[in-house]
Amino acid sequence: MSLTFHWFLPTNGDSRHVVGGGHGTPATESGHDRPPTVGYLSQIARAAEDLGFVGVLTPTGAWCEDAWLTTAMVAQHTERLKFLVAFRPGFVSPTLAAQMASTFQRHTGGRLLLNVVTGGESPEQRAYGDFLDKDARYRRTGEFLEVVRGLWAGETVDLRGEHLRVEDARLVRVPDPVPEVYFGGSSPIAVEVAARHVDVYLTWGEPPAQVAEKIARTRASAEREGRTLRFGVRLHVITRDTAEAAWAQAHRLLDGFDPRTVASVQAGLARSESEGQRRMLALHGGSRDGLEIHPNLWAGIGLVRGGAGTALVGSHDEVAERIEEYAAVGIEEFVLSGYPHLEEAYWFGEGVLPRLRARGRWRHPYGRTAAPSAGAGRP
Repeated sequence: MSLTFHWFLPTNGDSRHVVGGGHGTPATESGHDRPPTVGYLSQIARAAEDLGFVGVLTPTGAWCEDAWLTTAMVAQHTERLKFLVAFRPGFVSPTLAAQMASTFQRHTGGRLLLNVVTGGESPEQRAYGDFLDKDARYRRTGEFLEVVRGLWAGETVDLRGEHLRVEDARLVRVPDPVPEVYFGGSSPIAVEVAARHVDVYLTWGEPPAQVAEKIARTRASAEREGRTLRFGVRLHVITRDTAEAAWAQAHRLLDGFDPRTVASVQAGLARSESEGQRRMLALHGGSRDGLEIHPNLWAGIGLVRGGAGTALVGSHDEVAERIEEYAAVGIEEFVLSGYPHLEEAYWFGEGVLPRLRARGRWRHPYGRTAAPSAGAGRP
């Protein structure tokens, strides 16, 4: 089985240092080093496309640019790369979202993937006019996906739900292909929603044993619904020709963490309602010590960044081995990133992917002889 790899579009800015933010915390000053212009993001997207990444994830929230608008612009500078657009279902009607997705598919030749983000932080949700509590937001997400799925199937949908109501909703043109739905969440109600409605369940990069437990729990829930899911993991990556060089880069990033910034970010994240964020914080406990929590799995990113806070660190061979370890517990898709995103895409694409191809674990999605996109260049 060929594993699938996605990269990340840093619509919150990029840097040779870690750009913090997310889950109620603002982007750090390092995000101004390389502003998230369409030109720079398109350069990253073209590199990802040429190297063999299937898609790129774009985040959502007050700390970054709007994912829908940004990816619609960047898509015009790529040919085959897909866009894993993160969006929050409480901020737009399900009928309009289904229509937006259908339009995106037609104008990009079917290159949309959807990452449904229910929203883990009530203060940020309220800033957007959403005053539901966390469990209610997940129930609304289930209703939202029920409507969207029906519309994409060409049905006329009527729903009088707990939170959403539509009458005689239908699309003039359905998307072709129907976008796959990605989703993450560690709480019991999140697992219920995933089991009923999504295609790919995403988890942040916990040690493989913890990931295996989460996969087993979610897979069992999906089986009770008569469904089968795929599973993916969200990780950063620092890979070099030698392990020493990779860890030197990790230590350089760590040395750049201002203690006041770490304290401020950790205080903000400690107030998070997200079960996944709580699990991320538990990996490092706010301390700079003992950050290698599993061989080649480093929790340092989570000191200054909300959400995904772990990185694979090591030689190309070591990182390839860790990827195979995650694959052994059921992970099929990897959503990766690194600082800065342009250079790190090349380190991974030219260092790790050829090793996985040699082991029969990966093949280039566009063929080995795919020509580089116009304008693509190496840093």
